Amino acid sequence: MLCSQDTVHKETTIDEVVVSSTIGSGKKAVSKGRIASIDEHLAKLSKVEMVRRGTYAWEPVVNNMATERVSTTIDGMKIFYACTDKMDPVTSYVESSNLQRISLNSGLDGNPQATGNIGGSIDLKLRRVGFDAKSSEYNASVGYESNGNVQVYGADAAFSTHRFYTNFGVFYRHAGNYKAGGGKTVDFSQFQKTNAFANIGWQHADDHIIEATFIYDIAKDIGYPALAMDVKKAEGIIASLAYRREHLSKLFHRWETKVYYNHITHNMDDTKRPNVLIHMDMPGKSQTAGLYSLLQGTKGKHYFQLNYDAYYNKLFADMTMYPEGGQPMYMLTWPDVGTFNTGLALTDDITLDLHHHLRLSVKGAWQHQQINSDEGYQALNIYFPGMDKGNSSFIGRLAVSYAYKHSGWTLAIGTGYGTRAPTVTESYGYFLNNTFDKYDYIGNPYLKNEKAVEVNTSVEWKNTSLSFKVETNAFFFQDYIIGRPDTRLSPMTIGAAGVKIYQNLKNARIVNVALTSNCQPVSWLLWENHLTYSYGKESTEARLPLIAPWSYLGNLRFRWHNLEAEGGVRMAAHNSHCGTEYGETPTEGYAVWHLNVGGHFQLGKLGTDIHLGVENLFDRHYSTYADWNHIPQKGRNFYANITFQL
Repeated sequence: MLCSQDTVHKETTIDEVVVSSTIGSGKKAVSKGRIASIDEHLAKLSKVEMVRRGTYAWEPVVNNMATERVSTTIDGMKIFYACTDKMDPVTSYVESSNLQRISLNSGLDGNPQATGNIGGSIDLKLRRVGFDAKSSEYNASVGYESNGNVQVYGADAAFSTHRFYTNFGVFYRHAGNYKAGGGKTVDFSQFQKTNAFANIGWQHADDHIIEATFIYDIAKDIGYPALAMDVKKAEGIIASLAYRREHLSKLFHRWETKVYYNHITHNMDDTKRPNVLIHMDMPGKSQTAGLYSLLQGTKGKHYFQLNYDAYYNKLFADMTMYPEGGQPMYMLTWPDVGTFNTGLALTDDITLDLHHHLRLSVKGAWQHQQINSDEGYQALNIYFPGMDKGNSSFIGRLAVSYAYKHSGWTLAIGTGYGTRAPTVTESYGYFLNNTFDKYDYIGNPYLKNEKAVEVNTSVEWKNTSLSFKVETNAFFFQDYIIGRPDTRLSPMTIGAAGVKIYQNLKNARIVNVALTSNCQPVSWLLWENHLTYSYGKESTEARLPLIAPWSYLGNLRFRWHNLEAEGGVRMAAHNSHCGTEYGETPTEGYAVWHLNVGGHFQLGKLGTDIHLGVENLFDRHYSTYADWNHIPQKGRNFYANITFQL
């Protein structure tokens, strides 16, 4: 789908970055190809940063806002992590071989199924071979990385006719402990993961389509060097069934209705850690059932989408501590909380004329949360006497943007207003330890909904060989939700600095500025530059944590027939303006270089994609601002991978 403005909606495929409002602007990127992880694909997106607690399952951050303010879906399906420490983001349950593209909406102009997306929304679009494609196709991939002895193996197949299609496959990753720059081993950074998937489509009559998806993902022995515990097992079962009608009428050209269910389990474990004072088990479960019905149509200058969605999610987490010589101690950390949400969304892309474009987006939703555990309710009631077991609220968003295009120039401006309800952790979390600031956290059932106003602008100029773009967005919050110390309470975790309770601050603000330029003096050479700056403060004028410092990304790309090569650098300034009141400490500046080369070769019916490269060329020892507790990034890392297509 092509949008009428380009300030807020971008997409990436596995090997392309596409500005969705500009036809044919896709740019092929030299990378690890199908071997690259979802995290590595996400990290290439503008406006996205990744919080890293280890080498597995990074947490995507959009516009310097983390999971609480970002909606993440898989093909429109709502999925919620099952770990109270956010060690299993939604993005960890998909593999590259089953990914068609990543749809990123910045800010309040979210995708139709998104809810609470103040920072933005991410939708992982699954790869479906579709009808009338190649009758059969087979792929096999193998990859290796020297740092951490990373091994990747994958195989998938696809079959297609006019009435039926299917594509299915399995992907396996195995990694040992990696070494930071300088050669020091980072203990507890290993993992192994298997992902199996199947997509099926049946067209019993022309334009009447039934589609089904099944994903089984299991990861074991996952080390998290930034945390005090590792993960014994993280398992996801994701299934959906959809009916799609094409060419419905002159007004409505597509209608899709999908029902889905997913079950996520996550078991934290500290049995392999040395010098554990008190051994503990911390399992968590997330179950979600939902549906959406999306109607798309065109009338005159309008391209519109109307979407209804509803879901019910159930979160449960507990903890059992085993003191030496004492009786086990049990505590509910998520007290079996059920969340029902239902909403209606409408977007309208209006092409006023050749130069003027307008986009409107609105969604309203009703949400109810309920504590299902009497034990969990009684524990929280000690700190909030007389609290209700449940609460209901109305949340929504409204966004409008305008773009003017003429003679290579694009000028755009947009604004929006949105609210989000507190998460289960923010409302009902019970003594959840945060290793970032060393505090135990307690939820607050009396929190107000968080509100935000967004303003965004951009100016772009381009011709056949040069482009230049400046874009900025600013978010102004009311009733901003964040944890604040309560000195009256004592922590449960040994060594914790104290207890924080989630509170509404009067206001907060986050500002992001980006400068992008591309120069292509000849067809075989492209120079890309991307410079960003971000700023965040709350009502006491304290700096917000995990706000990115000045950063620069530069790449020089060469193309010759089917070969591509790239050299580049990623740089960041010293992060001195960090959120010290929230436990953040400064990180040093760095510059990290990379080189890679890749190509596609056709030998009869056999196609071969080869990628070779080196990351952190000069073995720099460094941590980014988003590396939890300053765990170091990988040192020099050579990689090679090959994919066969038949």
